[in-house]
Amino acid sequence: MIKPRKLKQNSKIGIVSPSYWLNKDDLNKTARYYSDMGYRIKLGSSNQLKNGPFAGSPEERAEDINAMFADPSVDAIFCARGGYGCNKVLPLIDYELIKENPKIFMGFSDITACLNSITQKTKMVSFHGPMLVSNKNGPIEFNMRIMQQVLSGASNMIIDTPEETPGRILKSGVGTGPLWGGNITLLINRLGTEDNINTDGVILFLEDINEYLYSFERMLIHMKNAGMFNKIAGLVFGELKDLKEEDIPFGRSSDEIIMDICGELEIPIVSNYPCGHGKYQATLPISIPAELNANDHKPYLKILESSVNKDE
Repeated sequence: MIKPRKLKQNSKIGIVSPSYWLNKDDLNKTARYYSDMGYRIKLGSSNQLKNGPFAGSPEERAEDINAMFADPSVDAIFCARGGYGCNKVLPLIDYELIKENPKIFMGFSDITACLNSITQKTKMVSFHGPMLVSNKNGPIEFNMRIMQQVLSGASNMIIDTPEETPGRILKSGVGTGPLWGGNITLLINRLGTEDNINTDGVILFLEDINEYLYSFERMLIHMKNAGMFNKIAGLVFGELKDLKEEDIPFGRSSDEIIMDICGELEIPIVSNYPCGHGKYQATLPISIPAELNANDHKPYLKILESSVNKDE
C-alpha cells in the first residue's frame, strides 16, 4: 500500500475536472473556501475547457490529471465535480507517474471510476470525499472537519452519522476490512472487465442518485448475481438521494429493497450513512482498514490506521 503525504496548512491543492465542467463563478467561489482554510490553490487547465458538458476532451482531462501528479509543488488533487466521462479518461492516465508521485486524490460520483482504478493499479490510497461542487451552497462543517482529520493522518477515528440524518442499522454486527466502494452505477460498469474490484473481505460502501426504485433493485440483484456480496465483511449504503417512483408506486422503500436482496448475508448492514450526494459527505480512504460497528443505536465507521504518510 502506498500512502500519499498528508495535507497540512499551506499545502497546495490542485483542482481538476475529469468529467463535466463547473461554471466559473462556482469554481472560484468554492475554491476560495479552501484558500480561507489556509491552503494554496492551483486551478488545472481542464477547469477552463468546455466540450459540450465535458471539461475538454478525454485527452485534455487526462493530461491535466497527469500534470498535477507530475508537478512537485502540488500536494493534493481535488476534483471540481463529477457528472459523466471518467471512463474515457481512465486509459489515458499515467499510473506509473502516479505510483512515483503519490498524492491525495479525492472526489466521488463519476470520480468513483478514477478512485478505484488509481488504487487498483498503483496501490495508492485514494479518497472518496467532497468535491468543490459539494460546497456550492457554502461549506459544510461536518464535511470539512472529517476531510481535514482524515487527510492529516487521523487513525482509530470514528466517523458516525450527523444528528440531522441519522444512520439506520438494517442488520446488526461488527465487521472489519479494507474500505472499497463508491457510486453503484460506476461499480457495475466495471463488472466483466479487468477493472472489476475484488470485494473479498472488504467493507463495501455504495451510493447513488436519481434512480428509480426498480432500477436500484435491479442494480443490487446484478451485483449479488455477479458475486460482489459473497465474501464482504460489511455493507454500507450512503444517502440514496432522489430515488424516484414511477406512476404506479414500487411499493417498497430503499431499506426494504436492500434487506430483500442482501438480508440473508451474515454481516452488518447500514443505510443512510454520510457518503455520496447528500448534504453530509464523509471522506473515506479507499483500501484502508476500517471497522463497521452496527451494534449500537448509532452506527459508525472507524478508520483503523492513518491513510496518509505523516512523516513527509
